[in-house]
Amino acid sequence: MGNKANGMRASASLKNRRHHGLWRKKSYVRKVLGLKKKADPLEGASQAKALVLTKVEIEAKQPNSAKRKCCRVQLIKNGRQITAFIPGDGAQKLIDEHDEVLIESIGGPRGRSMGDLSGIRWQVIKVNDQSLRALLSGKLEKARR
Repeated sequence: MGNKANGMRASASLKNRRHHGLWRKKSYVRKVLGLKKKADPLEGASQAKALVLTKVEIEAKQPNSAKRKCCRVQLIKNGRQITAFIPGDGAQKLIDEHDEVLIESIGGPRGRSMGDLSGIRWQVIKVNDQSLRALLSGKLEKARR
């Protein structure tokens, strides 16, 4: 590519040149083509309802050696299956199979997984329309369904 245009009426070619340069940026391409939204199981929403399929324990990455409590859930809106983290001490005892849970993004760096959990980008915040935090603190009793 030659030098930049510099003269009268050069603005059109400069504008065109800048536009073509944008397509070399990965972030611009992903934004314009909506690639994040297409790959996102929640389809751009901040929260989604899901049904618990199974409870699983996932080993933390090195150097930690804990088993993090998670659950495999199926989203109601599109049927996709994802793994969600269950925050809180003893919270996995409050969640049973076939419960309806509300999940949200953990909110790690750039919306990716957080801490020593690889590939887990969502967490449970409600169980059967009751706050998981309130259930843990004893302010609420778990509803029968």
